[in-house]
Amino acid sequence: MLVRDGASGPEVFMQRRAQEMTFAAGMTVFPGGGVDASDAQAEIDWAGPDPAWWGRRFGTDAARAQALVCAAVRETFEECGVLLAGPTAGTVVSDTAVYREVRAQLEHRELSLGAFLARENLVLRADLLRPWANWVTPVVEPRRYDTYFFVAVLPDGQRADGATSEAHEVAWRTPAESLDRWRAGQDVLLPPTWSQLTALGEFADTAGILAAAPVVEPIQPVLTTVDGKPRLQFPRNDRYFADLPEGMRPQGSRRPS
Repeated sequence: MLVRDGASGPEVFMQRRAQEMTFAAGMTVFPGGGVDASDAQAEIDWAGPDPAWWGRRFGTDAARAQALVCAAVRETFEECGVLLAGPTAGTVVSDTAVYREVRAQLEHRELSLGAFLARENLVLRADLLRPWANWVTPVVEPRRYDTYFFVAVLPDGQRADGATSEAHEVAWRTPAESLDRWRAGQDVLLPPTWSQLTALGEFADTAGILAAAPVVEPIQPVLTTVDGKPRLQFPRNDRYFADLPEGMRPQGSRRPS
């Protein structure tokens, strides 16, 4: 979740996924993707909390945690051109346009993140990321994911763009704006996306977001039946279904009066 300070509070970079995508086609989401085998490379220059720290926060081992952090940095660069790395442990790249070709090579798996950082003498800035949440796809879904959410502030001088084949359109919006668009049926938000936007909407600025230290525990929605209709159970699900646009509601359900 890439954030920045705006006139009306924190803004979040959102993408509407292309209709051709196998998973979540047409959904409005945060930048992200899967862990690649190369993300586990141990020789990456690293600034900030070490993999063991990340493992404790995410409830996993250090090797897995390192792969998750590297995947977050790589996918953020691939999908919106924002690179959380710099020449030293205390600096960050200010203009990523010079790495346009590298970005395409990373996306097509022609180059690994580790090889790119080593070649350019760049340090991965793990200290610019914060652990935020962990959602697991319900067992009833044919495609299942164990998804870890991070948050990072847009580095000074960098620009998030929509130059990716996976997104149909992109925009910076406050959490409230994104949730209003969802209620109006303009965007489709899966429960994990809705949940993170709801949480981010409680902060007045990005400094507050970075200072937060949410407890990260796996959340796996469970499919149950309510009034004879299927319904996913997850934290604050009543609020989600109460605001769900009419056209997306299970047949026969209504907004509470």
